[in-house]
Amino acid sequence: MTWAEDRDVVEVQIGRPTRAECKVVTRCHLRLPVVIRVPPLLDDGTPFPTLYWLTCPLARARIGRLEGAGGVRRMDRKSKSDPGFGSALERAQSEYSLERDELVPDGADPAPSGGVGGSSRSVKCLHAHYAHSSAGHANPVGELVGAWIGPLDCVVPCVEDGEVNPEWVQRP
Repeated sequence: MTWAEDRDVVEVQIGRPTRAECKVVTRCHLRLPVVIRVPPLLDDGTPFPTLYWLTCPLARARIGRLEGAGGVRRMDRKSKSDPGFGSALERAQSEYSLERDELVPDGADPAPSGGVGGSSRSVKCLHAHYAHSSAGHANPVGELVGAWIGPLDCVVPCVEDGEVNPEWVQRP
């Protein structure tokens, strides 16, 4: 599909217009976008530190419940108390930053900075870590989140004919 076709679905999924031309990097079993890659500078020149953005409403809702139950603090504590997990998270943050920085045009000022979700060390957003992992990157936070929220097994598409599908229901 082209971005123009995908954009319509993404905008319904996230409930607002996109602010740049993006690329779908992950799709669900129903062929709808799950994760998009956002350029480091939006169309108006605003720096955007989040390279991978989660669009799937089911995943966003499930992760929102995890965050509401203290999931960000839990992952932040784990990164500090578990040396292997912490090292893997540092690598993920660094690789994310390097990947995004390679896309920033020379002379961009201001330019986005930080790793996943704009952070360099701590965990700020489980959605962003899950999106990074779902895009095929090693991310220990995203991998745990994926195990907790899966499967994303909608029976009908969340978006149909440019609107939220009234047949679609978020299952716990």
